[in-house]
Amino acid sequence: MDLELLEANSPLTTKNVVTDRTISQEALTVPSLWWAKEQFDPFGGRLITNWIAYPKERRIDLVVNRQLWSLLNYMDRYRFVNKFGTVARDYQYNLRVFDRQQKCLAIYSCNFNTNPNQCEIHFEPSGRTGLQVDPLNEGNF
Repeated sequence: MDLELLEANSPLTTKNVVTDRTISQEALTVPSLWWAKEQFDPFGGRLITNWIAYPKERRIDLVVNRQLWSLLNYMDRYRFVNKFGTVARDYQYNLRVFDRQQKCLAIYSCNFNTNPNQCEIHFEPSGRTGLQVDPLNEGNF
C-alpha cells in the first residue's frame, strides 16, 4: 500500500489508482465505495479514513482508524470486513484493511476462477480477537 497516493497533493492522474478523491465526469467511478462507506462504517464514517483501489491488481486497500478498529469485537470486525469484501467482490476486487502505520488488519480474498466465487476472510495473525484460546489453559474449562 502506498500511503503517499492518499495525500491531498498527490498527483493521482499519473497513477493507475482510484481513491475517494477520484471522480469521473462521464460515468460511475469503479470501484465505487462512497455509498458502502456511508452504509457500513459502524462509527458514522469515522472508522474508514481513506481507501485506494488498484485496478490493474484488482485490489482495494481500506485505511481505518486503529483506535476505533480496536473498539470492535471479533464479530463486529468480521461483519465490517464481510460487508466491504462483498462490495469489493462485486467489482471483482480483493480487499485489504490497513491502519495508518500500514499494518494489515484483515484480508478478504476471492478466487474469481470458481463459480460461485470462493472467498475467505483472514485477520491479522498477531492480533487479539474475542475468540482466541489461551494455550496455557486450553484443557481447563
